[in-house]
Amino acid sequence: MPHVLIIEDEEDILALVHYNFIRNGYRADLTTSGEDGLAMAQQLKPDLIILDLML
Repeated sequence: MPHVLIIEDEEDILALVHYNFIRNGYRADLTTSGEDGLAMAQQLKPDLIILDLML
């Protein structure tokens, strides 16, 4: 199962993006912090990172 890391500071957008990935068969981890996202990316090695550049 493909693994996605979603980094988004707006909770509503985070929930919507998460829902759509899960619904389509992806495993998704979430965070609202850029620092946490960097640590999670290094630890989890996701296949794809969705990042809000304007955090």
